Amino acid sequence: MHITSHQGIKNIAILGSTGSIGTQTLEVIAENPDRFKAHVITANRNAALLIEQSLKFNPAYAVICDDSLYPQVKEALAHTQIKVLGGYQEVKQIVTLPELDIVLTAMVGFSGLEPTINAVKAGKDIALANKETLVVAGELITALAKEHGVKLLPVDSEHSAIFQCLAGEEKNPIEKIILTASGGPFRSKDRKFLSTVTRHQALKHPNWVMGAKITIDSASLMNKGLEVIEAKWLFDLELEQIEVIVHPQSIVHSLVQFQDGSVKAQMGLPDMKLPIQYALGYPERIKNDYKRFDFTAYPTLTFEKPDMDTFRNLAYAFDALRVGGNMPCIINAANEVAVAGFLADNVSFLGMSQVIEQCMQKIPTIAHPTLDHYLNTDKETRILAQNLIEQMPLKALTI
Repeated sequence: MHITSHQGIKNIAILGSTGSIGTQTLEVIAENPDRFKAHVITANRNAALLIEQSLKFNPAYAVICDDSLYPQVKEALAHTQIKVLGGYQEVKQIVTLPELDIVLTAMVGFSGLEPTINAVKAGKDIALANKETLVVAGELITALAKEHGVKLLPVDSEHSAIFQCLAGEEKNPIEKIILTASGGPFRSKDRKFLSTVTRHQALKHPNWVMGAKITIDSASLMNKGLEVIEAKWLFDLELEQIEVIVHPQSIVHSLVQFQDGSVKAQMGLPDMKLPIQYALGYPERIKNDYKRFDFTAYPTLTFEKPDMDTFRNLAYAFDALRVGGNMPCIINAANEVAVAGFLADNVSFLGMSQVIEQCMQKIPTIAHPTLDHYLNTDKETRILAQNLIEQMPLKALTI
């Protein structure tokens, strides 16, 4: 195992430092300079913000995934001691640096898988904000984490809530977990309404400020579906032990029910900096001055069942978990392509679900996939999903 860096300061690698989770992680680090250091920061294409972050936080390494932007970043940081690297291969390797203590994975989608695998193999604790990693290859990742003795520390607010509820309960069997969902901007709407919604409507989340991809996933309830699959692997659960409930206020972040019928909930205002700070500081709770929850400001908390007939993506996620193997990988890849298509106005909101359903039907399933199987499944599914979007007119996809 690695040793925490000098003076007890933890060296953090932030994969995806320019996204919503990445920028908030840097805020947490800035608030706790005596505890954390941004040692490595990486971005996909946002060179301008990566340069700005590098100048502010002075990491040892800055990595830009898009090779074509490497000269721009290199030149901008030439007067500093920061080592600038370019390309996805560098991201996959940088996580193995011996001086790193925690790798926070906040890259979007499937791209987070291989860097996470390498970090686990290198004995690094993982602060996991990239849920797709466990969706695609949960069995592989959890087995590796066990083998290399590393912690998987969830950053998603829902999984962080479950993780916190389980503290001190290691010997008490879980009867079930209950993941809460806000319901997104279209809660209680019917399919007729959904057939005409625009990306601008879908990007207006009622409670959380997030990146575009996760915001669309939240609107379609796919985000909750991905969280169901992630929870199965994080907490070693059976499908029947996972329940989803819609909670529009987003105050109860999730709950655990134990075999005696007792239920524990983790509550608080919607603020991603809390689960980020908890993951980085675990097992310690670090004092902060974030806004506190006031019960009297929320006299009514409501809960309802999700409408899986209207929001089919959540049902597909449960189906994928039931099938197992590479099926979660298929729905993840199909969804990533579908969301990109929706954001580009190339597919309708309901059309995204149709693309996912057809990929589930047409891509061959593999019961016990290897990493190569996952990589091939992801590639095949993306090609099929893209072809489906190109073949179907927008109107046909709204039915």
